[in-house]
Amino acid sequence: MDRSTFLSGVVRWLRAGYPEGVPRGDYLPLFALLRRQLTDEEIGRVATELVESSDRDPIDRIDVGVEISKVTQELPRQEDIDRVRTTLEAAKWPFDDEPLAPKPEPPEE
Repeated sequence: MDRSTFLSGVVRWLRAGYPEGVPRGDYLPLFALLRRQLTDEEIGRVATELVESSDRDPIDRIDVGVEISKVTQELPRQEDIDRVRTTLEAAKWPFDDEPLAPKPEPPEE
């Protein structure tokens, strides 16, 4: 869904819910509801880009967040990171949930 189609839908939704205009006290709750969420198509594009550009596996939540930021021009939402993770895991791609955690040392031989 392109941005203009999305915004037109939001305006229609607001006009249906508030035919006489939005009361002053409802602005903040409405803005909270209107936070950007990736479409299913964008989730697929982010996952595909991560797999195609990955020079290592597993892909981690930092990689996902950076790629989402490229699409939205905003900080990634946890819900969108989780959706990309689910997509990657469904394709059997390994995912690292804690990329900054110390990794165990391999056993000495």
